[in-house]
Amino acid sequence: MDNRIKRIYVPMTETGFYILFCLQKPQHGYGIGQMVKEMTDGEVNISPGTMYGTLAKMEKDGLISFCCEENKRKLYRITELGREVLNMEIRRIERLYRNSREEIL
Repeated sequence: MDNRIKRIYVPMTETGFYILFCLQKPQHGYGIGQMVKEMTDGEVNISPGTMYGTLAKMEKDGLISFCCEENKRKLYRITELGREVLNMEIRRIERLYRNSREEIL
């Protein structure tokens, strides 16, 4: 992974994280939005502008790729680079959580 990708995506925005997380299985933008709403009990709602702008940027940067078209909707999936970025972010979040549970001396 080059430094430019690391600089842009780590740490990730909450929206970026959920989009990349949902694309571990092929999905379209509307489906991602529904999954995120369900996973967060409605606390995170990704607007269409944010969704499609983020998908376009992630595709351009090689984190996701176009998979196929289903009912006139483009399906995307995570790439190896995207999986590497996602795993790096998950480790960062786990470290933050672990550290937040430790007592301060």
